[in-house]
Parts: sequence; C-alpha cells; structure tokens
Amino acid sequence: MSSHATGDGNIPTRDAKKKGLKRIMTVGGVYGTRNYTVKDLRDQKGNNILTETVPFSIEEATAAEEAGIDTMKVRFDPKNPDLAIAIRKAAPSTFMAFSCPLIAAATKDEAVRIGYKAMEIGADAVMTQWSPSFIEAATEAGIPVQAHAGLVPRRSTWTGGLKAVGKSLEEAIWIYNQIKKFENAGAYAVEVEVIPEDLLIEISKRTTLLTSSIGAGKGGDIQFLFADDILGNNGPPYVRHSKQYRDLYKMKQDMQLERVAGFKEFIDDVKNGNFPKKEHVIPTPDGLIDEFLKKI
Repeated sequence: MSSHATGDGNIPTRDAKKKGLKRIMTVGGVYGTRNYTVKDLRDQKGNNILTETVPFSIEEATAAEEAGIDTMKVRFDPKNPDLAIAIRKAAPSTFMAFSCPLIAAATKDEAVRIGYKAMEIGADAVMTQWSPSFIEAATEAGIPVQAHAGLVPRRSTWTGGLKAVGKSLEEAIWIYNQIKKFENAGAYAVEVEVIPEDLLIEISKRTTLLTSSIGAGKGGDIQFLFADDILGNNGPPYVRHSKQYRDLYKMKQDMQLERVAGFKEFIDDVKNGNFPKKEHVIPTPDGLIDEFLKKI
C-alpha cells in the first residue's frame, strides 16, 4: 500500500496529518481520513466537550465540516441510502454515525445486516434506538453503536408522550440503568434526550459511554443540536432546548417573495411590450427576409 494512498477525501497521507486527520479503513473496507476515530472520541471524555449535528442536505454537511463540527449523525434509510451516501461524500473527513430506523430491524441478525450496510457505504458508527440485545449483537459484529436514552420519541408511549423524562426518582434510576445496559452491551456512546441537566451530569460521571446531550443541558460529553435548529430552517414555535444561530427561514420567505415579484415583473413586461427588447433578440442580416419570402 502506497504511503500516498488516498481515501474518500482524496487527501494524501502527509496532507491528512497536517490537517490533524487520521487515516482509517472503514468496516466496509474503504480507506479514508477522519477527524476522529471511536478511540479518539472516547479519549475526549472528561477532557473536552464535543459538538454534534444532523445535516439534512449536502450543503449543510459541507458547511458543518468546514466549520469544524466534531461529529455528525446522518439519517439512513436502508432501502434508499442515496442521501446518506451523498452526505458522506460531502463531508468525507468528519466522523459520522448513520441513524438506523428502529423498525428496520426485527431480529438481531437484521440489526447486524443493517449496521453492515451502513458501514459499507461509509458510516463510522450507527446510531440506534435498538434494545441492548440488538446493540450487543451489532457490537460483537464489530459495529460501533451509539444508543439512545431518556426521551426516545419512537418509544415515548412508554414514558408518557413527547415530554421530559427523569423528573422522578423512579425515572431517573430507570434512565441510569438503561444507560448501564447499553454500556454492558458494548455501545461507545449514548444520545440522552430531554432529561434534567443535573441528572445527566451525575450519570456522565458514572458511565464510560460518551453522553450526547440534546435538551439535557451541560452534563453531556457532546452537545448535540439539529442543523435545522442551528440554522433556523423552520419558523416558530421552537422547542425549549433549541437555539437558532441563523434565520434561514426568514431568508427563504424573503427569497419566495422575490421569486413572486420577479415573475410578476416578467408578466408585466411581456404584456406591456417591454420584453423582449432589441438587446434580447438576434439581429437579422440585411436582405435575409426578402430572400426568405421569395423562396417560400
């Protein structure tokens, strides 16, 4: 293997080192460069707070990598993986966990197969809402897994709906035990959603897992926020734990108004004879029309 071999990012080895990137081979057998490996991420626990987002477009993924986001989660549809593949290519050097749908795997074998499919197209890990037994099967197969605890939207019927979890002693202990089960199953990280900040602070001290906080305050090893929230892609109301750093929603509204205005001006110009004008048409050579009429 050449010392100048390149991966998905097409960054030669020595250039990758200058950029602080690690040369890796994915579980799918593809060489590449990454800002972090699983080991690197775990080494950050207790030392640095990392950032994480979910991009929903190629443009968002490219911007997030250029800005220096530490890790990304990417929505992954095993039946239609095109967007995940495109986002992987758009941000080739950023650690990515592909989010596998809960209902896509009904057995441990299916969980492993879906995990392998994600890794084959460039995932560095998978993020799941699977049970500990499914996670254990995947990790035994060599697939790094980020689990999900606290408010798990697709399992929210068990916790009383889409609301905060962990505000009672019983729920707090349940969340802690759940995270310890994920730890024992071999996960490397866990997304913890909408629980009290102080609870996550104490849990993070008592687990080897990287805790990714979304709506769970400063207790996480990772701060996680969707790109939609960071960029302000949608209008209000906003969930309490989100923060909008830009207002692309208003920009998109303004752009739509500009589109309508542009079409209206075009229509008016045509009706009033102001388009097309002389500068918009091809001039006719002298004598062409006379010769044309004679011929027909």
